[in-house]
Amino acid sequence: MSNEITLFTPEVAEQLKTYVYRLIDPRNGETFYVGKGQGNRVFAHIREQVDEDPSNKLRRIRDIHLAGLEVAHVIHRHGMDDRTAFQVEAALMDAYPGLTNISGGIGSAAFGAMHAVEIVRRYTAEPAVFQHRALLISVNRSATDLSLYEATRYAWKLRLSKAQRAEVILATRQGLIVGAFVATRWVEATAENFPGRETLPGRFGFEGAEAPAEIKTLYVGKRVPDEYRRPGSANPVRYTWH
Repeated sequence: MSNEITLFTPEVAEQLKTYVYRLIDPRNGETFYVGKGQGNRVFAHIREQVDEDPSNKLRRIRDIHLAGLEVAHVIHRHGMDDRTAFQVEAALMDAYPGLTNISGGIGSAAFGAMHAVEIVRRYTAEPAVFQHRALLISVNRSATDLSLYEATRYAWKLRLSKAQRAEVILATRQGLIVGAFVATRWVEATAENFPGRETLPGRFGFEGAEAPAEIKTLYVGKRVPDEYRRPGSANPVRYTWH
């Protein structure tokens, strides 16, 4: 049998059920994307047939093709239902830093990779009591590569009219509030508005500064109350008001 498989037959796809896969750059062996799917989803990605926002992932795939090479892949686990696959996907995202995935794995914001000290800090922290209209933004992944302000301010899918009503923007990691900022204005996530960053259509970021000390004292170091956490959600943006 040839090693060049470009499609799963219907019989094989039926046995696979839902699976989780990694895309690998053959030039350096680096895993650059983790995904889940059914049928021929993995091959659609490799051939750039997945219609999504322009992203580092698609640019990486195109660079590999321009080099005359093919994207390597691994089917990590198969035969799963969706709920199990989401957990496997999230765990792999935690295990491979620097991925091009736009959003984190389902549940990573609450139950992702943590040191024992972080776990104790999170579950013993006092819950925040929101006295302002607070916009909560999970920066679990991006804060490791950027300053906290840069990681928090760019770039999110949200309702612009609602985000503009926020009195404070709180950066969270693993359910703990780690930073507080005040936006002076929200703008489209373009390279023109954010020099050095890529344009992401349909997303927004803010210009602003750290919140005053009295506001930071209210929230930083506190735990996000359970009612503001949505188990199983991959959306990093949450509002504390309706």
